[in-house]
Parts: sequence; structure tokens; C-alpha cells
Amino acid sequence: QVQLVESGGGLVQPGGSLNLSCLGSGGDFTIATMSWYRQDAGEQRELVATITRRGSPTYSDSVTGRFTISLDLSRVTMYLQMHNLKPEDTAVYYCNLVDLLNRNSYWGRGIQVTVSS
Repeated sequence: QVQLVESGGGLVQPGGSLNLSCLGSGGDFTIATMSWYRQDAGEQRELVATITRRGSPTYSDSVTGRFTISLDLSRVTMYLQMHNLKPEDTAVYYCNLVDLLNRNSYWGRGIQVTVSS
């Protein structure tokens, strides 16, 4: 069974930086895309950034220029570098993987990011 585990969250002051990681393991899968989503209390889950297995990234307008997504296929790990963090970036961040062959979608359990002074 595919497992995704996020790490690197925490509390940071406005203007600060955090680096998230998502490690994939288990099962038999081939990555088509991996993505970061986030969800704040009472809000809908929103797409933050996506990267294809070829390394092509896309970003939501709210994080463009501040966040960088990357993927290390050899380590089955996706990263999200977050800079100039704002209070509105506060949310639980989720890792998502879409399988290339069967289009199944897998989710991590999420990790809290809090931006506050």
C-alpha cells in the first residue's frame, strides 16, 4: 500500500521560511504527478503546487514567487521550499501522488504549518 509521509512543518514568524518534505513508500507505483495541497480550518482544500515526473512545476497565484516545488525520483521524495511566509499560509499541508498507470490518487496525513508572530 502506498504511503506518503510529510515532514518539516512547524511554527514560523511572518517573513520566515520552512521546507516541507514528502516521502513515498510501499506498494508498486509510478509517479505521474505529485502535489502539495493545503487546508485551513473551515476552508476547502486548495492546490498549492504540482510537479510532473519530468520536473515541470506549476503554482497557485498565491504562492508564485515565494514557494518552490521539487521532486527527487531516486529518493521518491517531493519538497516544498517556502519563503516570505505570510499568516494566510497557515494551514495543514497535504502531499498527493497520482499514479501514472492507474491514475489512483494517494494522500499523506498532512502536516501543520503556522505562520504567526
